Amino acid sequence: MNLTELKGMTVGACVSGGLDSRTISKVMVEAGVNVVAFAADLGQPDEIDIDDIKKRMAPCGVDTYIVDLKVPMAEACFEVIKTQAMYDGGYWNSTGIARAVTVRGLIKEMRRHNCAVLVHGATGRGNDQMRFERYTNVLAPEMRVYAPWRDAELLKRFPGRTEMVDYLAQHGVQAFVGTKKKYSTDSNLAGLSHEAEDLESMETSMLIVEPTMGVWPADAPDEIEKFTVRFNQGMAMQINGEDVSPLQAMVAANTIGGHNGIGMKHALENRVIGTKSRGVYEAPGMELLATCLRFVYQATLDRRSGLLFGQLSKLIADQIYDGRYFDPVTQAARAAIDVFARHASGTVEVALYKGNIFFNSLTDCAASIYNEADSSMEASDGLNPVSSQGFAEIQSVEARMLAAAGQIRS
Repeated sequence: MNLTELKGMTVGACVSGGLDSRTISKVMVEAGVNVVAFAADLGQPDEIDIDDIKKRMAPCGVDTYIVDLKVPMAEACFEVIKTQAMYDGGYWNSTGIARAVTVRGLIKEMRRHNCAVLVHGATGRGNDQMRFERYTNVLAPEMRVYAPWRDAELLKRFPGRTEMVDYLAQHGVQAFVGTKKKYSTDSNLAGLSHEAEDLESMETSMLIVEPTMGVWPADAPDEIEKFTVRFNQGMAMQINGEDVSPLQAMVAANTIGGHNGIGMKHALENRVIGTKSRGVYEAPGMELLATCLRFVYQATLDRRSGLLFGQLSKLIADQIYDGRYFDPVTQAARAAIDVFARHASGTVEVALYKGNIFFNSLTDCAASIYNEADSSMEASDGLNPVSSQGFAEIQSVEARMLAAAGQIRS
C-alpha cells in the first residue's frame, strides 16, 4: 500500500512515541487518514512511564491506547526458556518473540476500533517488517498492512531524522535530533537489543554499550550471590523460596541476573531477508533461568531425547526469529518439547559471580536418570565394569569390518 490509498480509511498504528512514530502519524493525519495509535506495554525496562507515549503522540493529532501485554509477554518468555530457543548462538529471541505478542495483542484492540489496516514503522532493511506483516496475515488476514518505510514517496521525503524534525516543527510538534547515538535500542521484558550506528562496524567493541538492565561483569559485585529456582514441568514456580508467577519470575531474574552482569551477549546473526546483522544483547533473566533449566534437562534427558530436543529447539528458535511463531510446525515442535518438559521438575541452586553462572546443586528432581553409583570411578553397587566387555566386543565387529573393507583412513 501507499499513503494515497489510505485516505479516508481507519488505520491502527503501532507506535513507540519516538520520532518515527510521530512523523508517520502526523503525515497520515495530514493526508486525511483516520489514525488510531496503539502501544504495547511489554515491560520495557527503558520506559520509565509507559503513559508518556500518549503525551508524546497527542500533539500529532492521534489518540493512543496503551495495551498491557506484560503477562502474555512473560508467558512467551517462558516458552522460549522451556524450549531453549536461542538464535544464532547468542540471541534469546527477545525482539522476535515480542513481535508475536505485540501483534496478537494489538490486533484485538484494533478490531474493536474498526481498523482496516495495521501500520508499522519497521525499516525496510530489517526483520521486524516481515514479522509485523506475517503475524498480521495469519492472525487477521482481512487486515491490510502499510509499511511507511517501504513507501518510496516517504523515503524520498524523509531521508533522515533532520527532515522529520523540521516537518514536525512546521506543524507545531516539538522534536529534536539531539546528539548522534552510538547505537539504537529495542527493549521488552525479555531483554534489550542494541544495534546499528557505531555497532555496524566490526572494528567497534561491544563494550561501547551501556547496559540498561544490569552491568558489565567487571562492574558486578565482588562477592558470589546464590540463586535458587524451583521448576515444575519447565516453568519457574519459586525463586529463592518465594512463589512466583511468570511475570514475577522474569522481573526477579532480570534484577538479580542484571546486578551480577549475567546475559551480555554478542551475535552476528543471519537476518530473515538474507543479510547479516550485528547485535549486542542484554537478557539477564532469560540467560539465568534458561541456564538453570538446562541443568534440569541434563539430568532428565537420555542421549537420544537430548538430540531430538536440540533439533526441535533450533527449529523453534528459527521460527520465532522468522516471525512464524504461530505456524503449525512451531506448534508441533513446542508440543514435542512439552513431552520432555513434563519431567523437567527440580530445584536448582547456582552461584552468580561477575557474569558467570556456576552450578551448585540439583535437588528434588524425581525424573533424573543420573545414578551416582553407575557413573562412579570407585567401587560401587552400580554398573558392573565387567559387563561392558560384551558390549565392547559387539562394537568391535563393525569396527573391524570397516577396517577390513578399507573404509577407514588412518
